[in-house]
Amino acid sequence: MSETTAARPLLQAALNGDRVHPAAPRTPGDIAAQARAAVDAGARSLHLHPYDQDGRQTFAAEPCAATLRAVRAACPGIPISLSTSADVEPDPRRRIALIQAWTELPDLVTANQGEDGIADLCELLVSRGIAIEAGLLSLDDAHQFIAAGLAPRCVRAMVEPLDADPDAAVAHAEAIEQVLADAGVSLEQIHHGDGIASWAVNLRAIPRGHGIRTGLEDTPVLPDGCTAKDNGDLVAVAASMLRCHEGSERPTAPQ
Repeated sequence: MSETTAARPLLQAALNGDRVHPAAPRTPGDIAAQARAAVDAGARSLHLHPYDQDGRQTFAAEPCAATLRAVRAACPGIPISLSTSADVEPDPRRRIALIQAWTELPDLVTANQGEDGIADLCELLVSRGIAIEAGLLSLDDAHQFIAAGLAPRCVRAMVEPLDADPDAAVAHAEAIEQVLADAGVSLEQIHHGDGIASWAVNLRAIPRGHGIRTGLEDTPVLPDGCTAKDNGDLVAVAASMLRCHEGSERPTAPQ
């Protein structure tokens, strides 16, 4: 299913990561259920981290395949992105070996551009026909991405500042976007931050025509600072923000 045919900015749900939250899903069944809830709330793309039977994030083939099968059964036609973060497997060679062994392939993966071995990883992903979302967590990541010439191999750029302060996160997102613009990179972009700051980054991105991401991986809280019940709760707010913009009604920034 194409994610770029519709004019509306893309809303992606990031379901888990290493977030500690009562509703953060870990098993294939729970991830699939939360994926369905996120899609019902308005998500048009899903990003997730498979877990093994011991409750650890993993790139191992069988847990990844089981999770993909469960989510695809629950959300047919919705593009699924898996993580390739070095936080899961810091050894670049081991990471490549694990991903090479995948038997069920995701539609996309996020490849963080500041990590060791990222060029080799992207080469593998392209050879396997897996689309790449370029993860840009910092200005350094953005500059490395441009210098490496990897943009033509990617389908979109993920602008992902990690600043805790909303104003700092917004400024960081703006600076990363400027690096891409200065280099003539015209990839689709999805913007998000971390914690409460993620909402401010989302709000800046929407009127600029960029996609946004939300979910328990990115933030456990709603714009008012209250703890979200689950991924569906977060996605519903993000979808409302997009509808407000479509109706020429600017949503209120979180305080």
